[in-house]
Amino acid sequence: MKTYRNIQGVPDFIEKIFGEKASNYVVLIPIINEGDRIISELRRAKKHKISKLVDIVLCDGGSVDGCTDEGKIKNLDVNTLLIKEGTGRQGAQLRMGIWWALDRGYEGIITIDGNNKDSIEDIPKFISKLQEGYDFVQGSRFLRGGKAVRTPLSRLFAVKFLHAPIISLTAHKRFTDTTNAYRAYSSRYLLDSRVKPLRDCFNTYELLAYLSVRASQIGLNTCEVPVKRIYPRKGKLPTKISFFKGNMELIKILLMNALGKYNPREDSR
Repeated sequence: MKTYRNIQGVPDFIEKIFGEKASNYVVLIPIINEGDRIISELRRAKKHKISKLVDIVLCDGGSVDGCTDEGKIKNLDVNTLLIKEGTGRQGAQLRMGIWWALDRGYEGIITIDGNNKDSIEDIPKFISKLQEGYDFVQGSRFLRGGKAVRTPLSRLFAVKFLHAPIISLTAHKRFTDTTNAYRAYSSRYLLDSRVKPLRDCFNTYELLAYLSVRASQIGLNTCEVPVKRIYPRKGKLPTKISFFKGNMELIKILLMNALGKYNPREDSR
C-alpha cells in the first residue's frame, strides 16, 4: 500500500496493487458504494477473460458498503485498487486514475461505469480502435450493433435532443451517445499539451464533457463503437445524477464546455 499526496491536479489517494502491469491497456472503473453491481460487473469481466486484455483498476471514491473487499476483488482479477482521499467526485476519481495510469506507462485508457449497466465484454472493440490509431473512442448504444435496453424516457430525450447535439456542435463532429462514460483515450491524447486533463476544475462531470470534444477540436482521430447499456428491470435507478439539481449542473457544464472555459488557459476562447 502506498499513499500519494500533493500531486498537482490530482487528489490525494491510496494505491493497493494486487498484480504487476500485464498489459498496454487499462480499464479504469470509478465507483462509490456500488454494492453487488460492481461485483456482478467484475464477474462478467472474468467470464469474458477481460483481464487477459487489460489491467482492471477500481477508482474508489470512498466506499463504505464493502464493495471493495480485497478478498472479493482480487479473486475477480482486479489488478489495482485506488482510493481517493482528496475532495471531488467522479472527475476527481478519473483524474486520480488517469495520472496513475499514465505514470505506469499504459498506451491507452478505457473507462466504464461500475454500476453493471454497460457491456464490459465489448472492451476488445475499444482496444482494436486504439491499436488502429484512434485517440478518442466513444461507446454508443445507438449505433448499429449497439443496444439500449429500458433506458428511461427522460434520459433518452436528454441524450438525443440536448446533450448529444451540444457536444457534437462543440466537438465539430457528430457523436450519438455523449453521456456514456464507456470510452477510450490514447495516452497521446491525454499527454498532449493542448489538453491537460489533470486540473482541479474537473471535479464532477466536467472532465467527461471536455474530453468528449477536445480530441476532434485539436485534430486527433475519433470514432464511436457500438456497445450495450442495459438498465435493470426493477429497483432504484443506478445513477449518481439527481433529476433536478444534477441535470441543471450538467446543462451548466455543457454550456461552459461549449464556450471553451475548460480549455487550457492559453488556448481558451
